Amino acid sequence: MEPQPEHSLPSISLSSYWRLVSGNRNFRHLWMAQIVSEIGDWFYTLSIYTLLLQLTGHASSVALALVLQVLPQTFVGPLAGVVNDRLRRKNVMIAADLVRVVVVLAMLLVRSRSTVWLVYPLLLAETTMAAFFEPARSSVIPNIAAKGEVLIANTLSSATWSVNLLIGASVGGVVAAFFGRDAVFALNGLSFLVSAFLIARMRFAEPHAESAAPLRPRDLVDFSPVVEGIRYVRNHRTLLPAVFAKAGELMIGPSWVIFTVLGAREFAVHWRNVDAARGAMLGMSILLGGRGLGALVGPLISARWAGRSDRRLQLGILFGYLITAVGYGTLGFSRTVWMASACAMLAHMGGSTVWVFSTTLLQLHTEDRFRGRVFSADLGFSMLTIAAGAFLCGRLLDAGISARAVATGTGLAMLIPAALWSLAMREGKQGVRLPVSGE
Repeated sequence: MEPQPEHSLPSISLSSYWRLVSGNRNFRHLWMAQIVSEIGDWFYTLSIYTLLLQLTGHASSVALALVLQVLPQTFVGPLAGVVNDRLRRKNVMIAADLVRVVVVLAMLLVRSRSTVWLVYPLLLAETTMAAFFEPARSSVIPNIAAKGEVLIANTLSSATWSVNLLIGASVGGVVAAFFGRDAVFALNGLSFLVSAFLIARMRFAEPHAESAAPLRPRDLVDFSPVVEGIRYVRNHRTLLPAVFAKAGELMIGPSWVIFTVLGAREFAVHWRNVDAARGAMLGMSILLGGRGLGALVGPLISARWAGRSDRRLQLGILFGYLITAVGYGTLGFSRTVWMASACAMLAHMGGSTVWVFSTTLLQLHTEDRFRGRVFSADLGFSMLTIAAGAFLCGRLLDAGISARAVATGTGLAMLIPAALWSLAMREGKQGVRLPVSGE
């Protein structure tokens, strides 16, 4: 057996993140765009889910909303991958942001139970744009950061996502409760506009677009590039599991439904002068705040431990699955909102480590000309399991199974990807070497 190769990654410290942000103008703009758009998104998501639960009274309506926010990315993924491998990914991100400005502002039309149906096609449109934007963002990281900065960039992006969740969930609940949902929708629309402006200021080379033939309409129905991408991943036995790693995060879909229902029905905040609707929103905010804090701390700790080793990145994914299983397994036994928030924190320390480490493995070992298709597949598989998990969770809750029992069951289900990843690691040790980008 041969050990996995190690990359010359620098020791990761707090100063590493500062050097990346202060010294890399392109990454700084991309990072700032992430901050403004994600904070707006968390404000918005909280309002959408509580709006649906209040207007319909069914957990399945929240599950359906989540399905529409993620599942289309699975089906749009092949097309998005081809587009991102043929066009400048910077332009793809700008276009996706501008369309989302219009979509989010259209949510202002949802005023009553009779207009709640508008939420669903609007979510579908927004998700379609995200299917183009997210693979583009992941794909440009290796173009704007040195190889030794890739894990640092991904860890910072994950930590930023977590802080944005913490701020968006905590502050967003307060803003929606006291200023109304219209203010939240307007702020989110503005955030996408600012994001597009920041990305437009980036200046970097995109070799894949410079060498690609012009994209023609008929290319959008030509599946040969998709087949080529599938063959590329399939031929690298150790790269293949990394494409499915995020799909193994089976708790993501149920988590949104579970937190919404637990926050509204079991952990609503009963402060003086706070009515039931606002108390439910604040309860959900506390749970999501714990989730965000865990997702922040997890990669900051694990990335320092992983350091230079591909093998440790792979082990980190296995540990991430197991920690997530423990967190959700104990969530069902929580008696207070703060205990439940602590369980969510633990679980998502593991979940965010899986996300960051799998992204880093794919970025380091995928050639630039395939990166759009690989990350579209990575995102598409993940969104498929998120959608399936959310749908199943909503049906179980509406069938009378308690949110606590569903949470514990979700923790047990996380043992499945842990076992599969362990088997993949064992096979990967049989002298198989990850292909390094550019080889």
